[in-house]
Amino acid sequence: MIKRAAQTVLAVQAGHTGSPGDGPVATNHSLYTDESPLGQMDFEAKVKLLADIDAYARAKDSRVRQVTASIAGEWQAVQILRAGGVRVADIRPLVRLNVSVVVADGDRMESGGHGVGGRLAYESFVQPEAWQAQTDEALRQAVVNLDSVAAPAGETTVVLGPGWPGVLLHEAVGHGLEGDFNRKKTSAFAGLMGERVASPGVTIVDDGTIADRRGSITVDDEGTASSRTVLIEDGKLVGYMQDRMNARLMGVAATGNGRRQSFAHAPMPRMTNTYMLGGDKDPAEILASVKNGLYAVNFGGGQVDITSGKFVFSCTEAYMVEDGKIGAPVKGATLIGNGPDAMTKVSMIGNDMALDPGVGTCGKDGQSVPVGVGQPTMRLDGLTVGGTAA
Repeated sequence: MIKRAAQTVLAVQAGHTGSPGDGPVATNHSLYTDESPLGQMDFEAKVKLLADIDAYARAKDSRVRQVTASIAGEWQAVQILRAGGVRVADIRPLVRLNVSVVVADGDRMESGGHGVGGRLAYESFVQPEAWQAQTDEALRQAVVNLDSVAAPAGETTVVLGPGWPGVLLHEAVGHGLEGDFNRKKTSAFAGLMGERVASPGVTIVDDGTIADRRGSITVDDEGTASSRTVLIEDGKLVGYMQDRMNARLMGVAATGNGRRQSFAHAPMPRMTNTYMLGGDKDPAEILASVKNGLYAVNFGGGQVDITSGKFVFSCTEAYMVEDGKIGAPVKGATLIGNGPDAMTKVSMIGNDMALDPGVGTCGKDGQSVPVGVGQPTMRLDGLTVGGTAA
């Protein structure tokens, strides 16, 4: 099949008067600690794991009404063959464990969920201390939500927690920094290279070279070695994420961000692990600085318009902040804003940068790929919060 593909590429090239671009830079570096198949975990072992999670959660709290858990793994052997005979290979393990819990107190029912994953074998996630930690966190979130009150609406100070809240950066900023949107000038960041697009101190990178992370790739789907690309540095736009085609058309170097869902899809600029670097503030100091506001710890779904940068995100765990102290949990809070504008409202950046636990999946043009996000605790002034309080 590979030989037939090579013949097809050469036949297409024969009718083209130009020459193929230079081949990607080769790499022998592997980012995955386990390149063997995902380990010995048969169907019976998976069933037992899920039954153990269910029993553990119900034993922890009598209010548990439903437990849903899943474990999934894939092992990809990728072969990339380019015109000119360049051949690149990659082996990609990927495992994800999810747990969600529903609790009830009287007539009120609430849910919580947590997951973990990465480019590792099953063994890293099926040890009791691993799945128990995920179950404990899902149960904690569900119990917190039992005491939640309706979220107020209006413009307020918002403190985002570390780790998974970086999904807001991914959607509101990251997509707008992909090369194809900027080449076509459909991104809110188009034409702003070198300009200030965020508050001083805001540095955002896309890094596909972090070992074992869900969004990491040794090489992208065009054979280019992954890299650490600085996108915004100290508030100024300094780079875009590029595949080979858009990089060539824009006269810049490919950054190892040419990704595709499978062999049946076309590669395009996509994120890997996108995160904000940490600052110099203690997280407790950031919270103490807020007179009245919202502390958003976890997010659910969100939407963004790439052209305008407008976004809407729902909070699955958030709290009121009053006089610098964390108050009651709230339910139904949504964050509404504009990506480039929101980044100019960052006033304090914590020193606790963390990556998400490894559960991100990004969709673009009908294709889904695994990604990572991350950020430190940070304060944004004057962000719009949609709520359900009367």
